[in-house]
Amino acid sequence: MPARQKILILDDEQDILEIYQEILARLPSQPEIHTSDSGARAIALLESESFNLLLVDLRMPVMDGFQVLAIVRRKFPTLRVVVMTAAEDEQFRARAYGMGIDLYLEKPKTGKEIINFVDCIESMLEKDDAGGFRGVQSKTLVDIIQLECLTQSSAILKICSAIGEGRIWVQKGEIIDAATGDSLGREAFLEMLRWKAGSFEILPSDVPRPRTIFSSYESLLMETAQAMDECDADLPAAEDANLLAGFARYKGVQCVVAVEGADAAKFEHWGAENADGMAAWIHHTTRAMRMLSERLEAGHLEQIEALGPQRHIAILSTDAQDLGVGFTRSATLPYIRETMKQIEVKWAS
Repeated sequence: MPARQKILILDDEQDILEIYQEILARLPSQPEIHTSDSGARAIALLESESFNLLLVDLRMPVMDGFQVLAIVRRKFPTLRVVVMTAAEDEQFRARAYGMGIDLYLEKPKTGKEIINFVDCIESMLEKDDAGGFRGVQSKTLVDIIQLECLTQSSAILKICSAIGEGRIWVQKGEIIDAATGDSLGREAFLEMLRWKAGSFEILPSDVPRPRTIFSSYESLLMETAQAMDECDADLPAAEDANLLAGFARYKGVQCVVAVEGADAAKFEHWGAENADGMAAWIHHTTRAMRMLSERLEAGHLEQIEALGPQRHIAILSTDAQDLGVGFTRSATLPYIRETMKQIEVKWAS
C-alpha cells in the first residue's frame, strides 16, 4: 500500500491553519496534513521529514514567505510549493513564480473558490515526478493552463521550449489569445500544446489584448486534445467519436462514454482516462436502476445523475445505448441537467 502523501501548511494565523487543515483533510487522496505558524519551524519540519507539498503565506512576521521560498528552493529543489496569500499584487505573483513556485493562489473566500482550491491541490498531488515544465514539477502545459484558469487569473503565460517560444493570454480564467511564431489564436494554442517540456514565466496582463479565442478553456483543451489525437493517429476519427468530441464544447464536460446496451465491452469514448471501467460502471448502473424502476413501477428510466468528490456523472439511457457524461466537480446539478437536455437533442439526432 503506497504511503500517504504529506502536506505542510505555513501561515502565521492559527485560525487560517485550522481552516486549511479541515478543508484539505477532505481531499480524495487523504494526505497527512501538518501545520506551522512560523518560517523557522516550517524549515525545521522540512529538514526532519519528507513532504510532498508546501503551502506558504507571503506576509508573515520575522521570516516572510519570500525568505522561506529562497531557503526551500535551495535546500529542497524538488518540493512542490503553492503560495496562498491575500495579497492582490502582480509584482508579488511574478516574483514568486520567478522563484520557482508551482502555483500562486489568492486565499479562497467563496464556496466556488474553495472547490477550485481543493481541485488545484489534489491535482498537484496526483502527478508523478518525471518530466514537465521547469518551475512546475511534473506538470504538462495543459496542467499549467488548467491551474491558471481554475484560479480565475489574468496573466500572460510565456512558454519556452526547444521547439520555440510563445505566449498564451488568460483573462479572468479564460483563454483569449495565443501566439507563437507566425501562428495566432487557436492554431498557436494547438501548436504549443504539443510541447512536452520547457520553461514558463508568468507575466502581468497589463496591456489589453484583443480576443481571438471564444471557447471556454475546458472546451478548448478538449478540442485541441482531440485534434492532436487525430493527427497522431494519422487516421480520420470515427463518426461516433466525432459526435462525442462535439459534446466537449459544453462548459464543464470532461469526458464522454457511449456504451452499447447489450454489451459493456462495446463502447466509444472521448476524454476518459479509464474508459473500460467507466463503461462497465455505466452499464451496471443503468441495469440496476432499470430493475429498481420496474419494481417501484416508477416508469421508464431516462437519466441518472451521480455526484462524486472528484467528478460528477450524468447518464442518458435508451434500450440501444447508454451515454455517460463526466462533468467537473464544480458543475452544479441544475447546470448539469440543462446541459444534458442539450446533449440529448444532439445525441438523438
